[in-house]
Amino acid sequence: MTAQTETASRAPGAATDGGSLGAQLGLMLRAFITSPLRNVILVMAATSLAVIVATAFGQILLNRWNQPFYDAIERRNLPDFLYQLQVFAMIAAGLLALNIAQQWLNQMVRLKLREGLTLDLIGEWMRPRRAFRLANAGAIGVNPDQRMQQDAGHLADLSTDLGFGLLQSSVLLASFVGVLWSLSADFVFHVGDKSLEIPGYMVWAAILYAGSASALSWLVGRPLIGLNSDRYAREADLRFSMMRVNENIDAISLAGGEAGERRRLEFDLASLLAAIRGIFRAQIRLAWVTDGYGWFTVVAPILVAAPVYFAGDLSFGGLMMAVGAFNQVHSSLRWFINNIGAIADWRATLLRVAVFRSALIEADVLHDAEKRLEFATNDEDKLTFDELEIAAPGGCTKLAEPHIEIGAGEHVAIGGDPRAGKTLFFRAIAGLWPWGSGRVGLPSGGSIAFVPRTPYFPPGKLRDVLSYPQADGTFEDAEMKAALARLGLDRLAGSLDQAARWERMLSEDEQRLLALARIRLQRPRWVILDEVLDTMGGDTLKRALSLFRDDLRETAVVSVGNVHRNGDFFSRVEHLVKDTEGRRLRTVRFGDDERLRTAMKAHEEARPTGT
Repeated sequence: MTAQTETASRAPGAATDGGSLGAQLGLMLRAFITSPLRNVILVMAATSLAVIVATAFGQILLNRWNQPFYDAIERRNLPDFLYQLQVFAMIAAGLLALNIAQQWLNQMVRLKLREGLTLDLIGEWMRPRRAFRLANAGAIGVNPDQRMQQDAGHLADLSTDLGFGLLQSSVLLASFVGVLWSLSADFVFHVGDKSLEIPGYMVWAAILYAGSASALSWLVGRPLIGLNSDRYAREADLRFSMMRVNENIDAISLAGGEAGERRRLEFDLASLLAAIRGIFRAQIRLAWVTDGYGWFTVVAPILVAAPVYFAGDLSFGGLMMAVGAFNQVHSSLRWFINNIGAIADWRATLLRVAVFRSALIEADVLHDAEKRLEFATNDEDKLTFDELEIAAPGGCTKLAEPHIEIGAGEHVAIGGDPRAGKTLFFRAIAGLWPWGSGRVGLPSGGSIAFVPRTPYFPPGKLRDVLSYPQADGTFEDAEMKAALARLGLDRLAGSLDQAARWERMLSEDEQRLLALARIRLQRPRWVILDEVLDTMGGDTLKRALSLFRDDLRETAVVSVGNVHRNGDFFSRVEHLVKDTEGRRLRTVRFGDDERLRTAMKAHEEARPTGT
């Protein structure tokens, strides 16, 4: 499924069904428990908690300072006024140091959270065969790079800011509720000849005021969750489209397709802008609530404390102390109001990351009820296929002969018509596509190299490309240069330490020859090709066949693809056929099967701690 298809099938504001918030938090908590960075993060969080508690104590001292300071102003007592300024300087200096320490701890926790989360996602993504299966699992496999890089980083930032903000607000609330309660503990309202006593009424006033604001803010701001989720998906679509154009710019330019690509990019941009406009409209509606409460908060604490002050139970300094305490309690209670937009953003980002991580694990158990191919190692050095049927949604791919043996050093071609499923067969015997029936018997000795139609070269030095997937230093420079020379790539012999995007530096024929140079250098006992020879012609094909005939005489070659122009290189030809009535692979949509969720949970619980 392309990114455009994913966009078209998604209603504006819709969010992928990733289960409840509790399930998503449970998934991420299990990932955190098994993270090697868990202890470091917990130590930093504990230190941050100690700093927050110390800061709350300093805020209480500062609030108490209000009464003697403003009373000194009311009495016009200059010596006491100057002394209170000295007290303020000491309290402020301590709070400043604590605030700087808190900022540093916040940044470090944010950094470690991102490191741990990204490493976890990369580790799950790069488990053998998993990335391939995810890529073939539908829309959830689109743009995994954004989920691991942008979404994971954003989730770490938001989790740190919101988590520490909530913790600090909770500590301040617990600290100042007592102060506010003591200031209004014994106050009695006199209305005519009646009296009404409300112990700690300023606390209840703050709770009622902040609670009503929080409820209204959540009601107005809740749509931001779906809108933010949709916005991130459309950002990914636009990024994917731009990357696709950049990767294929040669073909687009040669075909004169710039106008069509521009229209597609403009469509993706328009979809993104529409999503952003939806967010802006929701934010404006939310601003009417939060800003309205914000302006009223300027006078609200004075209005609440005024009855106590005008009744003569508070001095002017006591009034300012009450106002400060009310503001602290109210500020703590309205943390939700101030962060409703960030909470919605966090919820949407958590949804994307949790759904992606779930899909990574579910990719292993997808179609778990389906029968799978059996892989075993033969007692002899030969490759065998017995009653092989490879299941697919449109039917099965199978060999015309029920039993096939390929001996060491043999050259065998496996072909079929264009719809026979040659690439599917190649992926199946490589272990990428496990669904079907029958047995694949692997040779007992020697390594197997599976070579796809399009060679892959990791970014970096040429020596790394030649050694891939083995580590640098596995081969001597002389061996590498000899392999390049054998395939007619002498000009690259002096570029072993040059770093480049080699798939862009070399022509298509040179890329294929470089892939063969890697085969020549690593000398596997078995080479299985996916239509590789079909892409070659002229001298390139002659060099390839000569390499296998002369340099790799003991290497068995199995070529899956069309069979032509290769003379007597192949000792025999086997045929693939498509059976539309044969074994089919049922379609399972992500998130539809409770069995997948159960298997995912079991997978998480089975992981050893600290790995």
